[in-house]
Amino acid sequence: MSNTSSNRTFHDVLQIRLSRRSLLAGGLVTAGLGLVGAARFGGLRPAAAQSPLLGFTGVPVSSADSLVVPRGYVARALYAWGDPISDGPAFKPDASNTVADQLGQAGMHHDGMHFFPLPAGQAGSSHGLLAVNHEYTDDGLLHPGGMDAWSADKVRKSQAAHGVSVIEVRLDGDQWSVVRPSRYARRITAATPIGFGGPAAGHAWLQTAADPTGRTALGTINNCASGYTPWGTYLTCEENFNAYFVNRSGGLPALQQRYGLNDRGFGYRWHEFDARFDAALHPNEPNRFGWVVEIDPFDPARQPVKRTAMGRFKHEGAALAVTSDRRVVFYMGDDERFEYIYKFVSRDPYVPGDRAANAGVLDRGTLYVARFNPDGTGEWLELAHGNSGLDAGAGFPGQAEVCVNTRRAADIAGATKMDRPEWVAVHPKTGEAYCALTNNANRGKGPNPAPDPANPRAENVFGHIIRWRERGADPAATRFEWDVFLLAGDPASASEGKRGNVKGDLFGSPDGLWFDGRGVLWIQTDVSTSVLNQGDYAGMGNNQMLAADPATREVRRFLTGPRGCEITGVAATSDGRSLFVNIQHPGETASERSNPANPKAVSAWPDGADGGRPRSATVVIRRVDGGVIGT
Repeated sequence: MSNTSSNRTFHDVLQIRLSRRSLLAGGLVTAGLGLVGAARFGGLRPAAAQSPLLGFTGVPVSSADSLVVPRGYVARALYAWGDPISDGPAFKPDASNTVADQLGQAGMHHDGMHFFPLPAGQAGSSHGLLAVNHEYTDDGLLHPGGMDAWSADKVRKSQAAHGVSVIEVRLDGDQWSVVRPSRYARRITAATPIGFGGPAAGHAWLQTAADPTGRTALGTINNCASGYTPWGTYLTCEENFNAYFVNRSGGLPALQQRYGLNDRGFGYRWHEFDARFDAALHPNEPNRFGWVVEIDPFDPARQPVKRTAMGRFKHEGAALAVTSDRRVVFYMGDDERFEYIYKFVSRDPYVPGDRAANAGVLDRGTLYVARFNPDGTGEWLELAHGNSGLDAGAGFPGQAEVCVNTRRAADIAGATKMDRPEWVAVHPKTGEAYCALTNNANRGKGPNPAPDPANPRAENVFGHIIRWRERGADPAATRFEWDVFLLAGDPASASEGKRGNVKGDLFGSPDGLWFDGRGVLWIQTDVSTSVLNQGDYAGMGNNQMLAADPATREVRRFLTGPRGCEITGVAATSDGRSLFVNIQHPGETASERSNPANPKAVSAWPDGADGGRPRSATVVIRRVDGGVIGT
């Protein structure tokens, strides 16, 4: 990449994109990209009603320790950390539940999820299964005494609080509840046996002393965003798996280094009592994480499978599109600064209504990585052995190596380095794909890549949303056209490059994206607790969920969360009348680990004064009159 762009002004970079607006006429609206420094659109006040899609009155920013939704709506906690998945033990407010208890309870830090109607294959809206990710743990809350007197039991409990829940839920009248007991209820944790499928299954890089065949991993961790298949299975996506490993050998292998391993980890200390997380002793164990994992929510006896054909990186979701001949396409972000956007296209079409027949669809296909050209066009670069420079001389003697070392393959192919690609959402009517680029304060700093048209801001603290349309409206196409949908920010900022161009309610750090059936884009924010309501984010309140009209680009705030939380994970019933949203890590401190002596220092949500500690939870939102959400 040329460094000449580092001398361009913010306005200059945007004008490069505006010169291509004619390419995107008829769907990808570029008007407004040059409005940096214009009047403050709504600011701290809710936006006025303008969009025909957004039929609610927005809520103001909030720093209260409560969940706020618009007038005429009600939100109730449905499933919080420690709640039994079926007929298991109840949550103990002093965190004294055992490892065995935790295995039958909701894990911590709810994230991506999906609603599967019951009976299987139907489109009902009053009875179904919720598959819910549990991304990571706050060990200051999880154990009495926090991380003091660290032990094997505490490691096992932390591992048991990771992974996925499958629970049965039912609507009676206007109230949702968890069905207990339930034959579907299931926990998948960091210790659950999980198979491998696809090109890397059995490869030497996946083989360990405990699994010399390289075909069965133990567990899934850091389950962030998610996806689903047309045949009714759940896709849970492994993100920051490197956080759990340490390598103190003094010589970090290139493969581990490329995926962010180091000699410290993120302080989970699992390696002290579970040697497989010592990456010096077990150098292949990290290779067994960073995958998309397919789970059948309707069959608790069916083993989950890590689908290696979809690549290995810090997966942030798997957004579905389907070709005219029923091949499945998944868009995926790699959530780290200067990483890439990928897509996977299956080789074979799926068989409608037959989960068994589709068991291997995700094991055969083509993996691509995106390059965003300055002129508003783009291309999907094929990550296949023998293409894009991926041969034995580059360290890729076969496709298995491409799947395990996907980041390096994308480097060689020449993909565009993005500002933390997170969730992707696909418009249900137009097929356009939108990706949240959460932030990148390092853009343009020192030796780091300079701004470019797809990532137009240096020190991008607020993030933006990019979108693209595939050539010929074909999800399997290798060419696309793109634009910047919006630049998040604070219109009152003294810095031109931080004002953004949001038409409506201000926000920063877009993370979760999801389209409802009407074509409303829902945006969830993840402002780090280390900067929440401070510095550039001063006065912007707690994390929030907003709705955007893709045609008018109006953005309106729908929900604000309690203190210290992230808003992440969203699903809805097919009738659009019940919306499930996850409130992750309420009460999180700037260090991301709570003081066990004062667990409610930041938040007491959702249990309030009577509760022992804050708890992540799935909430269900409905209109008081029973109408469609957002209308």
